[in-house]
Amino acid sequence: MSMISHVEELRKKHRTLDTQIETVERSPGTDHLEVLSLKRKKLKLKDEIRRLAS
Repeated sequence: MSMISHVEELRKKHRTLDTQIETVERSPGTDHLEVLSLKRKKLKLKDEIRRLAS
């Protein structure tokens, strides 16, 4: 897998997490720990994307 395709795959996962976070936050009885976990995963992906892109 090339570096560019790897970064694109990470970006896709980042967008997917964003959608999941929105869905969980909108649902009644929101599990704040789940939201926090998803946001941490998203942040880790963002950091990795930045690291690879630089």
